[in-house]
Amino acid sequence: MMRRREKLAALVDMGLNPYAIEAFERTHTCQKVHDEFEALTEQQVAVCGRVVALRHMGKAAFLHVEDWSGKIQAYLRKDDIGEDKWPVVKLLDLGDYIGVTGKPFITKTGEQSIHAESVLVLSKCLRPIPYGKEKEGQNWNTLQDVEIRYRQRYLDLLTNDEGRNRLVQRCHIISEVRRWLDDRGFLEVETPMLQEVAGGAAARPFMTHHNALDFDFKLRISIELYLKRLIVGNIEKVYEIGKVFRNEGMDRRHNPEFTLLELYQAYVNLEEMMEITEQLFYTCCMKLHGVPYIEVAGEKVDFTPPWPRRSMMSLIEEYAGVKPEELATFDTACAAMKRCGLPTADENQVGGIMEKLLERFVQPRMIQPIFITDHPLETSPLAKKKQDDPTLTRRFEAYMLGQEVANAFSELNDPDDQRERFMEQLRMRAAGDDEAHPLDEDFLQCLEYGMPPTGGLGIGMDRMAIILTAADSIQDVMFFPAMKPKSQG
Repeated sequence: MMRRREKLAALVDMGLNPYAIEAFERTHTCQKVHDEFEALTEQQVAVCGRVVALRHMGKAAFLHVEDWSGKIQAYLRKDDIGEDKWPVVKLLDLGDYIGVTGKPFITKTGEQSIHAESVLVLSKCLRPIPYGKEKEGQNWNTLQDVEIRYRQRYLDLLTNDEGRNRLVQRCHIISEVRRWLDDRGFLEVETPMLQEVAGGAAARPFMTHHNALDFDFKLRISIELYLKRLIVGNIEKVYEIGKVFRNEGMDRRHNPEFTLLELYQAYVNLEEMMEITEQLFYTCCMKLHGVPYIEVAGEKVDFTPPWPRRSMMSLIEEYAGVKPEELATFDTACAAMKRCGLPTADENQVGGIMEKLLERFVQPRMIQPIFITDHPLETSPLAKKKQDDPTLTRRFEAYMLGQEVANAFSELNDPDDQRERFMEQLRMRAAGDDEAHPLDEDFLQCLEYGMPPTGGLGIGMDRMAIILTAADSIQDVMFFPAMKPKSQG
């Protein structure tokens, strides 16, 4: 690092302070030079980017310049650069930003390159970047320390092409989802992140104090209840893609802040939400890969609609060996849970037991896309009841590769039923369930003005990106995942 600062001082002494430069007139990206190479061989081009490879050869030098689009080789010769400017070349380091002007040509080894006529240092890199070495065309010595990769993402982006491409693909997924919804008449909106009542999900919220109002607000855990208010306000197709915050554990599938898509459409039901879910995954997969499937660990995961629909109880019976009649009462459900080797101390309702059985025995086996329907009433306080079985609801969760990626309802629009459900949630909260849904009087008042039949859908965009990019964890598809502060060791 000291040597690099000495080189910076030398540049400044020459009157070439790189930090004083505000712009560079680029004519082509690196990739565009490659794409239009034959037509450019007699023309002067100007490219700019980082120096990612550098080899001095006496009165000549070869280097690679990399920008957003790719990289290209530049050949620098003292006679072309000039006696007075050649010291600039000797002061270059890996990681420096430079601008190169010259004419495209083919080297003796057949590589498309730029014969440089001038070089300008645009920014000095003062710390060595852990660039990988090239071996048979593969970058085999990239940044390996996962802690550094997540905590200093900029280094990961500079040195890890696969990781950078995955994060770019995540951006393309969100753009494609937004385009698909916009094309079908959905209105994108923004709703409050600071909320008096954080509802719409079973999760603990983060708290923050507003000094001017002297009030403790909560960071939202869901987007649902505000979007439903807009449905009541006669906006019939609405969505938001935004951050939500849940004060819970961190692992390969959970981050305390994550990106959620929620959409609501009036006059449609759960089946319409299934079709939208299928189409969003299918469309994004085609956009990224050109085919409707991905291959993960030798498994071909196909998103082509329609996906299978299975009830939760039928899958619990198939994979856990628990029959529907065993889930008829709390006592028999507890007995079945114990027989399956799961602890029952924290359970106080059949619905919670069904969810635990699903998570333990069913979820890991759901590799191909599937809709799991008929969720219990106790764990679905915002969904309509099934008309033929009021202990279950008109709800589905979508699973694939062993994880849940989407959740949808035929939305409950009966204000009296909703109040009763909220009261039951309050009783659960009083019994020790701190993730039970709070009572939201303003939302209940809103429902009393009338909400049309509505279908609603939520998709975790981070999990969607994990699936479609074949990532190992949620940290791999977030530019800046949450990390334990260094002050805590």
